[in-house]
Amino acid sequence: MALTQEEIQNLNRQFKGIPPVEIVSWAIHHGKIPVLTTNFRPYEVAILHVVTQVERSIPVIWCDTGYNTPQTYKHAEELISRLGLNVKLYVPKQTSSHRDAIMGIPQIDNPLHQEFTEQVKLEPFRRAMEEHKPDVWLTNLRKGQTAHRDSLDVLSLSKDGVLKVSPFYHWSDTQLDAYLNARQLPNEHNYFDPTKVLANRECGLHT
Repeated sequence: MALTQEEIQNLNRQFKGIPPVEIVSWAIHHGKIPVLTTNFRPYEVAILHVVTQVERSIPVIWCDTGYNTPQTYKHAEELISRLGLNVKLYVPKQTSSHRDAIMGIPQIDNPLHQEFTEQVKLEPFRRAMEEHKPDVWLTNLRKGQTAHRDSLDVLSLSKDGVLKVSPFYHWSDTQLDAYLNARQLPNEHNYFDPTKVLANRECGLHT
C-alpha cells in the first residue's frame, strides 16, 4: 500500500479520535499482506483483541527473546488460546543458556549489548519480515513511550517502507485500562525486555 508522506499526514489527521477498530479495519482491507507483531508486554492484549475482531487469521509475529518472565509466557499462552491467535513464532538462532554462558545479558554501556540485541531481537525480526513480506505492519506503539515514538503517529513508515499502523497511538494507560476492564481482558505487568533495560529506551525495531 504505497502512500505519500502527504497522504499519511492527511490520514493521521482523520484518524485522530477514530475508534481503533475502524483504523484496523481500514488498514487490513487496504493492505495486501498485513501482519501484527507482539511481545505480550503490558497492554498488548488491546491490539491483539481489536485486530482479531476484524481478522482472526492475520499472522501474529512473536519474536521471543527467550528472556521473558514466567508470567509473560503464561499470559501469552492464555491470550493465544482465548483470542485464537495465529501466532508465528521466531526465536534466536542461539539458545539463551548458550548465550548466558558466553556473554550473559550485557549492560547498555557494554560493547556487547549491540551484538546481544542483534541476536535476540533484530535478527529474528528481520527473518520474520523477510518471510512474510508485509506491506502493512500493525503494532501497539503509543505516544509517550519513548522520544522516538513521540515523533510518529497512528500511521508511519518503517525504514523499509512498510506502513506501520498504531491504532492506540493516542491512548493513555487509563484509557486502555478502561478498554480492558469493559471487555474483561487480562493484562500482565511483570515483563522484562533485556534489549531495552530502561522503559523509555528503544530496542531498535522501530528506529
